[in-house]
Amino acid sequence: MSATRYTYLGPAGTFTEAALLTLPEAATRELVPLASVQAALDAVRAGEAAGAFVPIENSVEGAVTATADELATGAPLMIYREVLLPISFALLVRPGTELADVKTVTSHPVAQPQVRRWLAAHLPDATWEAASSNAEGARLVQDGRADAAIAGEFAAPLYGLEVLAHDIHDAANATTRFALVGRPGRVSSPTGADKTSMVVWLGDNHPGALLELLQEFAVRGVNLMRIESRPTGEGLGNYCFVIDCEGHLTERRVGETLMGLRRICPQIRFLGSYPRADRREPTPRQPGTSDQDFDRAADWLARCLDGRGES
Repeated sequence: MSATRYTYLGPAGTFTEAALLTLPEAATRELVPLASVQAALDAVRAGEAAGAFVPIENSVEGAVTATADELATGAPLMIYREVLLPISFALLVRPGTELADVKTVTSHPVAQPQVRRWLAAHLPDATWEAASSNAEGARLVQDGRADAAIAGEFAAPLYGLEVLAHDIHDAANATTRFALVGRPGRVSSPTGADKTSMVVWLGDNHPGALLELLQEFAVRGVNLMRIESRPTGEGLGNYCFVIDCEGHLTERRVGETLMGLRRICPQIRFLGSYPRADRREPTPRQPGTSDQDFDRAADWLARCLDGRGES
């Protein structure tokens, strides 16, 4: 395995690359752009890279489904780091192009919904076409295969393009979350502001099945940060759930939650415990759920078992 190589969703000029460059270790790694999320993750699975940096969710459009599905299937991988990047789109064109000349617009499918209203207002007759990434869209414009690309302004000089319109996003303060993914290993030490991710499959679809899953979190005071259903591919009505929760696997409440889920669910894929990018520490919401509370309860049970009583 190349311990100095990181793959990422390319080509050069993607928001993924911009987010990756915020990591201090990026300066000492060989950064290799690949054409898709799957290719970036498969390079890690094959031992060709130590890590893959991929988008995982957006504050406007929600989950990046390609990443969610790849983490749920295939050889297991783990998340070791996350980065939050503010997103601002621009309309990139070949030099000399006017707005009236734009008949086709291209971008990554996650970007298009974030500029839908702008496109409707300014380019109502233009046809939108999907690209594997926003930077790939810029390259398509450079090659003359599209008239305009929705991408970051920083991609314009890389592909000899001009910015025809700035800040064209519909929602202000849009943010995309990215993850550094590697092969399974020992989780990092808790920081006090951590997140744990997993994929959970329900055993069967019966009344209250999802409630039973959620109760494992609720009774231990573990706050869910995200839960999204994804089809398993085994027929309509069969879903798994991609879940992020507050806390670290080494915390008793989080560890016991996962053990509780393992007892009632046929399959769980642990995706890692790692520092939260916002560094926000969880606020206790329920008495009896701290590590100290769990330790006191365990000590009481031990005294009951060996006859030491209530002392």
